[in-house]
Amino acid sequence: MKLLLIEDNHQLAHWLARTLTDEGFLVEHAPDGEAAEASLAGTRYDVVLLDLNLPGMSGKAVLRRMRDGANDTPVLVLTATGDIGEKVICLSDGADDYVVKPFDDRELVARIKALARRHAPVRSNRLRCGTLLYDMDRRQFFVDDDALSLTPREHAVLEALILQAGRTVSKAVLAEAVDDRDAPPSGDAIEIYISRLRKKIEKSTAAIITLRGLGYLLEHEESHA
Repeated sequence: MKLLLIEDNHQLAHWLARTLTDEGFLVEHAPDGEAAEASLAGTRYDVVLLDLNLPGMSGKAVLRRMRDGANDTPVLVLTATGDIGEKVICLSDGADDYVVKPFDDRELVARIKALARRHAPVRSNRLRCGTLLYDMDRRQFFVDDDALSLTPREHAVLEALILQAGRTVSKAVLAEAVDDRDAPPSGDAIEIYISRLRKKIEKSTAAIITLRGLGYLLEHEESHA
């Protein structure tokens, strides 16, 4: 699940990004409204986490411009004020949920997942690529009925690939998916994770294809069936 975190407090943004990454989310950070608009123009997100007090373009302005531009991505507002009038304005402008700082990270994660479920009623919580299955609720991969044993970084790489199955995923995107901030993986490390994953999914009909200079592609290979 891919999130856009729009937050100008770098310390809070760092903590949130790390917390949400540990929960299995793919998190991109925008420090202000202008950066957020650029991200929203080029990428589709499952949920947007929006701080109201942004430098330059306010969070409310970002929200209004999203809705005026027919961007229906669920928006969860993060704010330091619990004023009911402010909440009513945000909800009227198109916000889907509202959380007051400080908040419990477990509640935030639960609200994000609930938002994503409500706004994707026809989307299955299971992704398939051939006989490789990803149960997103349980955060577990299977080949047929056998659960795969993956390290956290292998899991992050395979999740990023199956979320974009049939499309090329660059090394940079994979590195971002597994970046624990303290020790971001190198390109060589990504190659090692890919090599290990190929062995672990070799009994499935899914295959990880290398596209030199571009990245990797997870696809269903009929010849393996």
